[in-house]
Amino acid sequence: MGKVGIFVLLLGLAALAAALFGAIHNQVSYTLGPTYFTAFKFIQFGIGEALPHRFGASVVGIQASWWMGPLIGLPAFLYGLFAVPQPRTYFAAGIGAIIVVILLTSFGALTGLIGGLVADATGILDPYLNFREGPTRSDFLRAGFMHDASYLGGALGLFAAFFPMRRARAIDRTNSKKEAPHAAT
Repeated sequence: MGKVGIFVLLLGLAALAAALFGAIHNQVSYTLGPTYFTAFKFIQFGIGEALPHRFGASVVGIQASWWMGPLIGLPAFLYGLFAVPQPRTYFAAGIGAIIVVILLTSFGALTGLIGGLVADATGILDPYLNFREGPTRSDFLRAGFMHDASYLGGALGLFAAFFPMRRARAIDRTNSKKEAPHAAT
């Protein structure tokens, strides 16, 4: 497969990875804050009452995140398309970029969850929130912080995705110098 085909494949894999991340992420955040979904996300995404809530949370995750994979991957994949000479190295770097973004997004979600737990426990944001005490407040703080912070982690991934591509470029350059015939002295 040529590099343009690999580019298209990487965009598709990034969309798939983001969709799977969104579905799994929402299973975790639904466990931690179901009211965030029933009072907000299901309405926002038009998820009807007939759909089981767990399945609805996954559907929301897929719809909310599939497009983020190609969007975040596009700059790094384009860079690699032109900067990384070998198709095999380019593909491996693209997979590495997807993994880096997933890891940063996961770290962002975990950081957001911790922030939501702290905000819930301390009440530091209560003057700014329009919630009464109860599960809705706690659910929105836990799940909402987790969701927002995962997008921030993904945004960091936009930049970090370049590192595997730059490394692949350096590897290909080093390998091409080793393979070049040496001039007779």
